[in-house]
Formats: sequence, structure tokens, C-alpha cells
Amino acid sequence: MANYIFPYQHIIWDWNGTLLDDAWLCIEIMNAMLVRRGLKRMTPEEYEQVFDFPVRDYYQRLGFDFQVEPFEKVSDEFIGRYMKRLPECKLRDCTREVLAHGWRKGLNQYVLSAMKHDTLNDMVTNFKLQTFFKAVTGLNDHHAHGKSDVGRAWLDQQHLDRSTIVMIGDTVHDFEVAQTLGIDFIPIHSGHHSRERLLTATGRQLLPTLMALYDPPTKQ
Repeated sequence: MANYIFPYQHIIWDWNGTLLDDAWLCIEIMNAMLVRRGLKRMTPEEYEQVFDFPVRDYYQRLGFDFQVEPFEKVSDEFIGRYMKRLPECKLRDCTREVLAHGWRKGLNQYVLSAMKHDTLNDMVTNFKLQTFFKAVTGLNDHHAHGKSDVGRAWLDQQHLDRSTIVMIGDTVHDFEVAQTLGIDFIPIHSGHHSRERLLTATGRQLLPTLMALYDPPTKQ
């Protein structure tokens, strides 16, 4: 195995952006919502700089006024559009091969996501990835407040040696979650946060591709 994974026995994967290629869809949907309200569209580069958790703050930075329309209404509109088009999204390149390789090597793999738990479970099942994960954990609602609390509650129940766990994610929030959980972190660029933003916040070497996690993974 490559040095990325050698010290670890457990991998906690983020889902959106890290394994699921969906940044492009988030940008398209948000730009349509912005235009409908007479607000400025954003470029992919601007999105990488402004997107963040909790998403309520991200919406406000884009110009949404929650005195005019409640955050929950705006959030529900985004999620409704996102869910309608979600079948257009595909896994990132080599996702299945990399997960299968880790599974064959005896690594324990998990998903921790800010996506609603039921939706996350359905997606993992629809992509036929459930075999590779020991647990899949999401939030109770779609409003994406963050996943630190649910991650902490889940990990506290596992009684694992945290020095043997690494989280792989594509946002600064993922890094903050890993810090909260007391585990290591490997960042990967996906289009949700810029490379520079990830490097500055984490101080960690970015994983260039999922395939680079192993040296090299054997295809299923």
C-alpha cells in the first residue's frame, strides 16, 4: 500500500464530492435560484471560494435575505431541485475500484455525510456499494448544518483506537470534523473547495486522485 493508508485500519469517507461527483450540479442549481431572485450568478471558481458549512451562511454570502424568505424555504427549494436531478450524478473515477481494493485488503470503511441519512443509504445501495462499507451515517434532515455532532456520537459508540482512523474528504468542513473526532485527515479536490483553500486550511498534501490512494489499486 502507498504511504497514504499504511498506518490506518479504518477509513471514514465523505460522500458528496469525495465519492459522488456532484459539484457541477450544485453550481447549476444554485445559479438558477440566484437568477430567479435577481442575484449574481457565480463561476465554478467563485463557488469553490464561497461554499461552506453551515450552508445557511453560504446562502447569505450569495445574497439570500432570510428576512424576505426563511432559510428553510430556500434550502427546501435547493434540495427539491437537487433530488430531482440527482440521478444525473455519477461516482468519481475509480470509486468502485478503490473501495473494492480497500475491502479486499481488510480495511474497515465507513461513510459520514451531511446528506440526509435515508437518501444517503439509498444512493449507496443504488450504486451497489453497500458491500464495501461497515456503516453509512448521514443527518436527520436535508438542511446540512454540519456533521460533527452525528460523527462524534457515532464514533463514540465504536470504541476504536483513533490513531488507526483516517477521514478522506473534499472540504475544509471535513477537516474540521476530523479534528473534532480526533482522527487524521486526507484532503482531495472535487470542485466544492479550491485546492488552495484546502492546502491553506489543512496543511496536508492533497490526494491527487482516488486511484492514488493505493499503489496502485487492483481493479475489481
